[in-house]
Amino acid sequence: QVQLVESGGGLVHTGGSLRLSCAASGLIFSNYAMGWFRQAPGKEREFVASINWSSAITYYADSMKGRFTISRDNAKNTVFLQMNSLKPEDTAVYYCAASYRSGVATTYTLYDYWGQGTQVTVSS
Repeated sequence: QVQLVESGGGLVHTGGSLRLSCAASGLIFSNYAMGWFRQAPGKEREFVASINWSSAITYYADSMKGRFTISRDNAKNTVFLQMNSLKPEDTAVYYCAASYRSGVATTYTLYDYWGQGTQVTVSS
């Protein structure tokens, strides 16, 4: 059974940093592109960042560029999201996802497996 388990969320002040982790099991990790999405109350699920199997290609939503960094460690079956200069509008549940595709997916419909999310709250 495939499992994606997020961790590292929490409460921080504006301008602070968090590092999210997503541990994968039950799949050949290097066969999957990995992505991060987020969803705030009353809003649609939003693309954050994605990374291909080898870390050679990454994509970011415009509002994340320069603040967030996605990375992965295939030997540890783990993908990370480093979040710096956090703002209150970054408050959301952050989800890890895996896509069995050749390209780097930025649309949620192209992902096959999802974690249950981790809460990130940024205070004003």
